[in-house]
Amino acid sequence: MINTKIYKSVYSLAEQLMEADKKEDQEAFDSRYAELKAICTDNENTDKDHPEQWETLADFTEDSEEALAGYEKALEKAIAINAKDHMSSIAFSMATLQVELGRTDAAIKNLQDAKVNANKIDDKEFKTEIDELLESLLAG
Repeated sequence: MINTKIYKSVYSLAEQLMEADKKEDQEAFDSRYAELKAICTDNENTDKDHPEQWETLADFTEDSEEALAGYEKALEKAIAINAKDHMSSIAFSMATLQVELGRTDAAIKNLQDAKVNANKIDDKEFKTEIDELLESLLAG
């Protein structure tokens, strides 16, 4: 379970990052991104470490390769605590990025993993998104 105080900080920063991105305010975006990164690194390998903060950081990482590395770290942490919801959402995010980068085989593997882990969650819309993207890649 993610620490409530950290969750609120991460969530608030995510909202501010989206707002800065929408306004195309790079300075505000960079500043909030640095704050979010600091939360992740300060908590890394402590009892406050959680995949959600790493997944959020990766979501806002502008460099695709760096974002994939961030998702990898988030995935490792999700697997370590057997958080199926995070394991599926992280794998889906990675696959989406891999599709953009033309890495279809890696994307298919991540979507297959996401599908298996999503069996345990209730979000039917998300399961449909996984299925549709996987089917489109397998058909392509």
